[in-house]
Amino acid sequence: MAKRSRDNCPILRATNFIGDQWSILILREFFLEGARRFQDLQDVLNVSPNTLSGRLKRLESGGILVRHQYSTNPPRSEYRLTDKGRALAPVMNALHDWGTAHTDDLP
Repeated sequence: MAKRSRDNCPILRATNFIGDQWSILILREFFLEGARRFQDLQDVLNVSPNTLSGRLKRLESGGILVRHQYSTNPPRSEYRLTDKGRALAPVMNALHDWGTAHTDDLP
Protein backbone atom coordinates (compact mmCIF):
# COMPACT_ATOMS: atom_id res chain seq x y z
CA MET A 1 0.00 0.00 0.00
CA ALA A 2 1.43 3.39 -0.98
CA LYS A 3 1.97 5.96 1.74
CA ARG A 4 0.10 9.24 1.34
CA SER A 5 2.24 12.31 1.73
CA ARG A 6 1.33 14.53 4.62
CA ASP A 7 3.67 17.31 3.50
CA ASN A 8 0.76 19.35 2.11
CA CYS A 9 -1.97 18.38 4.56
CA PRO A 10 -4.64 21.09 5.15
CA ILE A 11 -4.18 20.73 8.92
CA LEU A 12 -0.44 21.29 8.55
CA ARG A 13 -1.05 24.36 6.39
CA ALA A 14 -3.54 25.76 8.93
CA THR A 15 -1.25 25.20 11.89
CA ASN A 16 1.53 27.00 10.04
CA PHE A 17 -0.55 30.14 10.58
CA ILE A 18 -2.22 29.60 13.93
CA GLY A 19 -0.55 26.56 15.46
CA ASP A 20 1.29 28.12 18.37
CA GLN A 21 -0.04 29.28 21.73
CA TRP A 22 0.67 32.98 21.21
CA SER A 23 -1.07 33.16 17.84
CA ILE A 24 -4.17 31.49 19.26
CA LEU A 25 -4.22 33.83 22.27
CA ILE A 26 -3.71 36.87 20.04
CA LEU A 27 -6.64 35.76 17.88
CA ARG A 28 -8.73 35.25 21.02
CA GLU A 29 -8.33 38.93 21.81
CA PHE A 30 -9.65 39.97 18.40
CA PHE A 31 -12.71 37.77 18.78
CA LEU A 32 -13.37 39.13 22.28
CA GLU A 33 -12.54 42.80 21.76
CA GLY A 34 -12.41 43.59 18.03
CA ALA A 35 -9.66 45.88 16.71
CA ARG A 36 -6.59 45.92 18.93
CA ARG A 37 -3.44 47.99 19.32
CA PHE A 38 0.00 46.50 19.92
CA GLN A 39 0.22 47.86 23.46
CA ASP A 40 -3.27 46.58 24.33
CA LEU A 41 -2.26 43.09 23.24
CA GLN A 42 1.02 43.25 25.10
CA ASP A 43 -0.71 44.40 28.29
CA VAL A 44 -3.36 41.68 28.32
CA LEU A 45 -1.14 38.82 27.11
CA ASN A 46 2.02 39.77 29.01
CA VAL A 47 4.10 38.64 26.01
CA SER A 48 7.49 39.99 25.00
CA PRO A 49 7.42 42.72 22.35
CA ASN A 50 9.56 40.64 19.99
CA THR A 51 7.28 37.62 20.24
CA LEU A 52 4.15 39.71 19.79
CA SER A 53 5.62 41.59 16.86
CA GLY A 54 6.66 38.37 15.14
CA ARG A 55 3.25 36.74 15.58
CA LEU A 56 1.39 39.84 14.37
CA LYS A 57 3.61 40.02 11.29
CA ARG A 58 3.01 36.34 10.55
CA LEU A 59 -0.77 36.69 10.99
CA GLU A 60 -0.73 39.81 8.82
CA SER A 61 1.36 38.18 6.07
CA GLY A 62 -1.02 35.22 6.14
CA GLY A 63 -3.98 37.50 5.50
CA ILE A 64 -5.58 36.83 8.89
CA LEU A 65 -5.00 40.34 10.26
CA VAL A 66 -4.73 43.72 8.62
CA ARG A 67 -2.87 46.67 10.11
CA HIS A 68 -4.37 50.17 9.92
CA GLN A 69 -2.24 53.19 10.76
CA TYR A 70 -4.29 55.72 12.73
CA SER A 71 -1.53 58.20 13.62
CA THR A 72 1.61 59.26 11.81
CA ASN A 73 3.28 61.28 14.56
CA PRO A 74 4.05 59.17 16.45
CA PRO A 75 3.32 56.22 14.16
CA ARG A 76 0.51 54.17 15.68
CA SER A 77 -1.44 51.27 14.24
CA GLU A 78 -4.25 48.96 15.16
CA TYR A 79 -4.91 45.48 13.87
CA ARG A 80 -8.19 43.98 12.74
CA LEU A 81 -9.35 40.58 11.59
CA THR A 82 -9.81 40.17 7.86
CA ASP A 83 -12.61 38.08 6.36
CA LYS A 84 -10.12 35.21 6.32
CA GLY A 85 -9.43 35.81 10.02
CA ARG A 86 -13.12 36.01 10.92
CA ALA A 87 -13.56 32.65 9.19
CA LEU A 88 -11.61 31.18 12.12
CA ALA A 89 -14.57 31.81 14.45
CA PRO A 90 -15.77 28.18 14.39
CA VAL A 91 -12.24 26.98 15.22
CA MET A 92 -11.93 29.43 18.11
CA ASN A 93 -15.41 28.50 19.38
CA ALA A 94 -14.50 24.80 19.20
CA LEU A 95 -11.31 25.41 21.21
CA HIS A 96 -13.31 27.38 23.78
CA ASP A 97 -15.97 24.67 24.06
CA TRP A 98 -13.41 21.88 24.31
CA GLY A 99 -11.44 23.79 26.98
CA THR A 100 -14.61 24.40 28.96
CA ALA A 101 -15.68 20.75 28.81
CA HIS A 102 -12.33 19.00 29.23
CA THR A 103 -9.94 21.18 31.24
CA ASP A 104 -9.88 22.47 34.79
CA ASP A 105 -9.62 26.14 35.69
CA LEU A 106 -6.06 27.31 36.22
CA PRO A 107 -5.14 28.23 39.81
